[in-house]
Amino acid sequence: MRESGVMKAWEATVRKTHAVAKKRANSIFGTMYMSHAEAEEHQHDKEEEAGETFELYHADKVLPNGDYYTGQWADNFPHGQGKYLWTDGCMYVGEWYKGKTMGRGRFSWPSGATYEGEFKTGYMDGTGTYTGSNGDSYKGQWVMNLKQGHGVKRLVNGDRYEGEWRRGLHDGQGKYQWKNGSHYIGEWRNGSIWGKGSFIWANGNRYDGYWEDGLPKGNGTFKWEDGSFYVGNWSKDPKEQNGTYYPSASSSQEGHFDWDPQEVYNDLSEYQICLGEKVSLLPSQKKLAVWRSTKGDVKPRRMSVDGRVSVGLERPTDRMNIWDGGSEGTDVSGGDRTPTLVTQLDEDLMGLHMEDGNTSGILHPLKLPRKTKRQGETICKGHKNYELMLNLQLGIRHSVGRPAPTASLDLKPSAFDPKEKVWTRFPPEGSKYTPPHPSSEFKWKDYCPVVFRTLRKLFKVDAADYMLSICGNDALRELCSPGKSGSFFYLTNDDRYMIKTMKKNEAKALIRMLPAYYNHFRSFENTMVTKFYGLHCVKLSTGPTQKKVRFIIMGNLFCSEYTIHRRYDLKGSSLGRITDKPETEINDTTILKDLDLNFLFKLQKSWFLEFCRQLDRDCELLEQEGIMDYSLLVGIHFREVSADGELIPCASGTSHEESEGDGVLHLSRAETDQLLLDPNRWASIKLGINMPARVERTVRRTGNELQLVGEAVGEFYEVILFFGVIDILQDYDISKKLEHAYKSFQYDPTSISAVDPRQYSRRFRDFLLRIFSEDCL
Repeated sequence: MRESGVMKAWEATVRKTHAVAKKRANSIFGTMYMSHAEAEEHQHDKEEEAGETFELYHADKVLPNGDYYTGQWADNFPHGQGKYLWTDGCMYVGEWYKGKTMGRGRFSWPSGATYEGEFKTGYMDGTGTYTGSNGDSYKGQWVMNLKQGHGVKRLVNGDRYEGEWRRGLHDGQGKYQWKNGSHYIGEWRNGSIWGKGSFIWANGNRYDGYWEDGLPKGNGTFKWEDGSFYVGNWSKDPKEQNGTYYPSASSSQEGHFDWDPQEVYNDLSEYQICLGEKVSLLPSQKKLAVWRSTKGDVKPRRMSVDGRVSVGLERPTDRMNIWDGGSEGTDVSGGDRTPTLVTQLDEDLMGLHMEDGNTSGILHPLKLPRKTKRQGETICKGHKNYELMLNLQLGIRHSVGRPAPTASLDLKPSAFDPKEKVWTRFPPEGSKYTPPHPSSEFKWKDYCPVVFRTLRKLFKVDAADYMLSICGNDALRELCSPGKSGSFFYLTNDDRYMIKTMKKNEAKALIRMLPAYYNHFRSFENTMVTKFYGLHCVKLSTGPTQKKVRFIIMGNLFCSEYTIHRRYDLKGSSLGRITDKPETEINDTTILKDLDLNFLFKLQKSWFLEFCRQLDRDCELLEQEGIMDYSLLVGIHFREVSADGELIPCASGTSHEESEGDGVLHLSRAETDQLLLDPNRWASIKLGINMPARVERTVRRTGNELQLVGEAVGEFYEVILFFGVIDILQDYDISKKLEHAYKSFQYDPTSISAVDPRQYSRRFRDFLLRIFSEDCL
């Protein structure tokens, strides 16, 4: 009874203290977005959901560097409602959560610019309004400091845009109106008019049709206010223009008969798309915390590649001291009390113990795999495939260099006909169409040449660069061993293209699905499906039989300025899906498999949403075409590596600038923010290419050898990701059906790779959505 009375008295004291803090905060801030009682109740609900409780009180702090904070405080963090003033004049007033701007708030710049709206972990994220120092304003959706979603931009020069945004640029459906009343309504891409849309001039004239890079391109109609119109094919190049003029009944017979479509292009050059003022400094760049270790640098033992050991986990809160220059566990302001943040936990509480009694319970640090020399064997004179390489290079030079009319992206059905192929004979002495060469006579076949030429155009591949990569003086490199299918792989010297020999049934599968494949790439620029640049065949005339070698030219997903430290081939099945090499033989070119994977991939919100959408589209294509046994090839570049090759977790205390890596480009958080400032630099980052992300480490339970996805341990690493869907030419033919039937008697049918396309697609998607998720940081 006495204990109950003491508890009630203590609760009353806490409530009184909180009431005083709220009253004091009200006198400073006034009413902000919600009453402080509501804010505290809302905050308390969030903490209860997270299983956390904080003692909340008011604090006034002048920090050693001159910054000033006043507002609610908990557990050594701004927490609740608060105001922070930086020495450079930036100010934030609004909601905080554990030291980060989170919720509703207002950020102001010394220039007079302001943002008022929602924040998430330091970023402008949600719904908000930005008003620039020059008077420009944007009201709408934001994701990680970038305009993303629906929004309205009003420019001080009188222009206005309302519509969809993506990564800070006009993208999707939208309307841009100039101050003179002329406006465009239609599709946009990467900040430029691109797709189908209408431009209406202030004088009533209009163009309806297709656009590319801000100008009419393709089919379109220009109408005059009097009702007469011109219909035809539009292009900036006058040689490609053609169309027909139709006078209206009310206009004179001559009308605009002598009118030149080039006038439209000249007129449109005066209509510029204004993006407005750039944000000079992002709110996420204004740091409050410095991460540092409060413990000795213990270096536990290394773990194996598949993570099958017991681990211990150092909690991030045991390594954080929020205020730069302050002593650990002390109040740097010298005023209000600061709760001690660091507590020495028992190793048993920190360890994530597994069932194997022989393990130590320590989280072994991960190390980079052994670095190898350049991948592949150069095909020099005397190599068994040297003559085949020469034939291939001669054939490519002939195919790509052959004069051809400029192909429209709208191809005729006949271009996809399986019979659409061109044979060329290459005698050693040369011919009217082929040069002399030192190789034996051979024949060269191009499959659907118009389609692949147009695909290269769609992929923005320059013909001269393409020929130089494959047919230049530098020899190709043959990968050491053929793949499981028996195919051989060759790499160009610049690593941009990969050439794979293929079986007849694979070539047939590609030609059969080529129309759907082509239309898929026209519709979805972010598709993760392998890019194919050409399908060819060499028929060798040596010996009693004429041997045919078919091969496909593909893009090399891992051609990058970044070193690829880990490579994974992921299908979502478990049977046989583990590397059969001992750990000592695993290097940075080893392709690991599903049961070797010991990471979960965390993508930024906008990228994760795009990943989910595109995964559905790509799997739907492959399912409809009866394809199975494909996989997601993933490459990981770790951004933080110690001098001795150990991977450094995000909260390790080592800054990006101080890390000693392998000499390649590393992006710090500050550099990432600078990337956000310049949307044009996003051009190098696409879905699956050069993607900044995080990975979370996982482990598998001891004794559960077929556990497909390990358990997360809360240790994160900053990475650059590369991924794409490969091996998309396997039909679910009779051999695969027999394989499925045979293995189903011996193993769990859900664990084997050979299943029907519909089941394979569903399993593949489900697996990837277990290992990829939104990064909630």
